[in-house]
Amino acid sequence: MGLIIQIMRLSDGKRKLMSVTEITGMEGQVVQMQEIFFFNRLHTTADGVVHGEFRASGLRARCLDEMTRRGIAYDTANFDPSRVLG
Repeated sequence: MGLIIQIMRLSDGKRKLMSVTEITGMEGQVVQMQEIFFFNRLHTTADGVVHGEFRASGLRARCLDEMTRRGIAYDTANFDPSRVLG
């Protein structure tokens, strides 16, 4: 189970969580990944403030079963791409 968390400083100087990607395996020497969550940049105001929303890609994390086995509860409704996440 491996996750890649990407945080980026945006043009307004604020740091935002941009992406959560799960490592799903290897195909030869190539790492296979799937993006689970991402920041959707909507617009930038005249004063330079970036606005956007964090959403699910619609793919369900493969590591969810392992999390459950370890006693980590997670609301699977958060994988719904039509929902805006916190």
